Amino acid sequence: MAREVNQLLCRVFAQRRKDGQTDLEAVESALRAALHQAGAAALTELLQFEAPAADQRQLPCRCGHHAQYQEIRSKPTLTIVGPVRIARPYYLCSQCHLGQFPVDVELDIENTEFSPGVRRMQGLVGQQAPFDHGREQMQLLAGLEVTTKSVERTAEAIGADIAQREQGEIQKALQLDLPVIVGEPMPILYVQMDGTGVPVVKKETAGRQGKTAGQPAHTREAKLGCVFTQTTWDKQGYAIRDPDSTTYTGALETAVEFGQRIYREALKRGWSRAKKKVVIGDGAEWIWNLVAEHFSGAIQIVDFYHACQHLWEVARRLHPHNEGNQKTWMKIHQKLLEKGKIEKLVLSLRSMDADNPDVAEKIRTEADYFARNAERMRYPQFRCQHLFVGSGVIEAGCKTVIGSRLKRSGMFWTVRGANAILALRCCHLNRRFEDYWEGRRAA
Repeated sequence: MAREVNQLLCRVFAQRRKDGQTDLEAVESALRAALHQAGAAALTELLQFEAPAADQRQLPCRCGHHAQYQEIRSKPTLTIVGPVRIARPYYLCSQCHLGQFPVDVELDIENTEFSPGVRRMQGLVGQQAPFDHGREQMQLLAGLEVTTKSVERTAEAIGADIAQREQGEIQKALQLDLPVIVGEPMPILYVQMDGTGVPVVKKETAGRQGKTAGQPAHTREAKLGCVFTQTTWDKQGYAIRDPDSTTYTGALETAVEFGQRIYREALKRGWSRAKKKVVIGDGAEWIWNLVAEHFSGAIQIVDFYHACQHLWEVARRLHPHNEGNQKTWMKIHQKLLEKGKIEKLVLSLRSMDADNPDVAEKIRTEADYFARNAERMRYPQFRCQHLFVGSGVIEAGCKTVIGSRLKRSGMFWTVRGANAILALRCCHLNRRFEDYWEGRRAA
């Protein structure tokens, strides 16, 4: 290694003497390449395994027989210092003809051409941005040449493994078999839930009705949940979220499956230790059904701004061509909403007459919406407790966790691929990726 570096420096000094200039970036890149080359050579030497001793030339096979040592075989592998060749013993079972490379298992390179360090890089860049962008990042930042497809496959494989482990935890949570999370009681713990459409390939929407009548669906709903804590509020009494306390979990799955998922995340975050438990969501029925099943006893709040949107829809139907009348109507009825006088708001809506049947039906629908969620709209009571009354955290999460990665122009996902990347992305954003990687290494 010293010889290569010295040769490089000699060329640099010779070039500087010739033209009086030094291209520092070129020197940096060349020096990195030389160090990588030397490191790969050293690593290759380290990874030359010898044939086993005579008394260690057979291994148990999963078929119940034994695999016998055959020969030393070589394998190319890309590491964080560049390509290397690994020579290791090969065993073969004469009964089932299954081959084994014990060293591959030991080094965590079984059925892959990438080292653990390279796969971790691929996972991180794959969850952050489009796979081709990840390939470019690895070439620019690490000097490693990989294909776009390898970034995709590796990132999705890691995400699928994370998702599988999460399913194991979910089942333990449902069986009340999770370890008890000990610690100091926390003042307030929030759970928020929402959904957003993710563009998927055509086969994933077969038989599904789209938003427009008679048109097929082009998206599948990804459900996302977040959990965070609050310990204080500002001088005006408005809640302040604890910094770095938000964790996410989500997937393209049924409401029942997602309910189990968000329940597990809440338990993991210490739901049982929270002095005050709060769930915030929009008026979607599936959300409150899950709350009734998994979070009974929690304070339930309908996002105030979502409720205002329902009022605006009525205002626009009543006064479709008069913005002034819309604002006047909203000012009166939003005041009732702000004061938590939902019964008066419902009474006002139901007393309205509309000649247009569609408008009349819309008013009835919205009146039922407010009546159904009345106890979740006691905003003065919630504000007196210095609680959040908006679901801005989860709405922002839908954009940053899901939208910025899965909903870019031209993207179409399989459900399996989207769920793998979403699991990987949540793991990273929750600051659990290093724990996952350490746990995987120890397994």
